[in-house]
Amino acid sequence: MGSSTWAGSARLRPGGLVYGGAVGPATAHAHHSVQVIAALDGDRDGLLLEGPAGETFACRAFVVPAGMRHAVLRGAERALVLHYDPASAAGRRLAERAGVAEGLLPAGLPADPFEAACALDSVLLDARLPAAARHPGLARVLAWLPGRGPVRLAEAAAVAGLSESRLSHLFQAELGLPFRPYVLWLRLMRAGELVSRGRTLTEAAHGAGFSDSAHFSRVCRRMFGITPSEFSRGIRWR
Repeated sequence: MGSSTWAGSARLRPGGLVYGGAVGPATAHAHHSVQVIAALDGDRDGLLLEGPAGETFACRAFVVPAGMRHAVLRGAERALVLHYDPASAAGRRLAERAGVAEGLLPAGLPADPFEAACALDSVLLDARLPAAARHPGLARVLAWLPGRGPVRLAEAAAVAGLSESRLSHLFQAELGLPFRPYVLWLRLMRAGELVSRGRTLTEAAHGAGFSDSAHFSRVCRRMFGITPSEFSRGIRWR
């Protein structure tokens, strides 16, 4: 039986969003990110989705490519939703297998939906180099970026002591995500952190370097297909 509401736990990380819990209906929309949506219980027909041409189909797991108009007609009580920046290594790989993805869920996922979402996220991400193996210039930039607003590549390159082209290469090679999307995800994370602490959307937007709450909402709608206020109802941020 499908869920009539969204209620669960979520967290943002550079390059993506992880959600586990109840997935409710969602009207037709498209988002910038590559999305994985999957039911954790039942048979292969756990979800009922609508495609870009209005066609409906049931499945257990689906990979939605960036920009694809779709709707969730029937969700699930125990489900997961993952979002990946389309420029990230994981996002590019997933886009290649867009559509029904019945074999996407590995065996032995945790019973808790949020923990299951985190476990699948780890599987889908590239193995990253340990922090000690990262280029020292990149490490300096990663320590310097959190909490800042919009940052230009030239500023970050100066902190790293590297050329802009070299720093861009290191972001893609070692993090699997280009510089500009990485910075945007950090700002979204900062805004989400402030909202979880009880700040208003306007305060969170300004604290994360967005011009106002409308700007923050537009970015969220572009990335995820919904606004921060819509997403935060019934959802606990980890």
